[in-house]
Amino acid sequence: MRRQSRRPDEVILVVDHNPELLDRAATAFRDVRCVPNVCSRGLSGARNTGVELAGCDVIGFLDDDAVAAPDWVEQLMQAYEDEAVLGVGGWIRPDWRAPRPDWLPDEFLWVVGCSYAGLPTTRTEVRNPIGANMSFRREVLTAVGGFDPRFGRLGADAAGCEETEFAIRARRTYTGGRIVLEPAASCDHAVGPDRVTHRYFRRRCAAEGRSKALVSRLAGSKAALSTERAYVCRILPRAVGHGLRATLQGDRHGASRAWSIVEGTALAAVSYLATTWRLGRCRPRDRAYPAGR
Repeated sequence: MRRQSRRPDEVILVVDHNPELLDRAATAFRDVRCVPNVCSRGLSGARNTGVELAGCDVIGFLDDDAVAAPDWVEQLMQAYEDEAVLGVGGWIRPDWRAPRPDWLPDEFLWVVGCSYAGLPTTRTEVRNPIGANMSFRREVLTAVGGFDPRFGRLGADAAGCEETEFAIRARRTYTGGRIVLEPAASCDHAVGPDRVTHRYFRRRCAAEGRSKALVSRLAGSKAALSTERAYVCRILPRAVGHGLRATLQGDRHGASRAWSIVEGTALAAVSYLATTWRLGRCRPRDRAYPAGR
């Protein structure tokens, strides 16, 4: 943030219920406002804490293991010249801290929290941004109620979709409002050795299915799965074909990438259906959206 071409008005670092880490951060980053998460533990609560404390008209969110490009703020803010824009997401490049697996296809880079093949490469309206690199107008965050604490990472839990659920609520609240992807607003997201294993891949795909099932229960399956339908019906079959053709052309990893797509899709689908069935057996919940806290 110190190297931005357009310096942010303020930088807030939220530490999630870890007093020792908060003390270390406050000592190391004296020009940054380091604060404890005063909301529920987890990613959504930490973001809501930052929103409550920030005084800017636009609030950007960057993961603690991501490094923004020098023009990140500048590129994000250009998209807000359109008053209908509620939020802007950026492009997330993987910063491999371990060798990239040969079996991991570009279409599944979302598993490691990065932008993936199939996303638009020019400024385009999308359903939701990816949480590691996104921003929203402060008035939208306040009016809609912040991020639902039932979503978002919590420790080693790979579940997410808090940005998906929030973006659906925001667009329903602001008729005609738009959320856009601005690929020029980029960052590099660290991918450590723990995220390049088959075990993590399978756990993350299953967690995605669970998260989407909960979003569908709250927001309806049409809104919750609108992007995924096009992704599964068009992008993934084409990617499987590319992998198999690559195998015939001598790429010994083409088949493994094709299989990863099949396996990951199946895991997410089974997890979605199983979670939907379990939720259906539970007593129906109040479908009203909760406040961010």
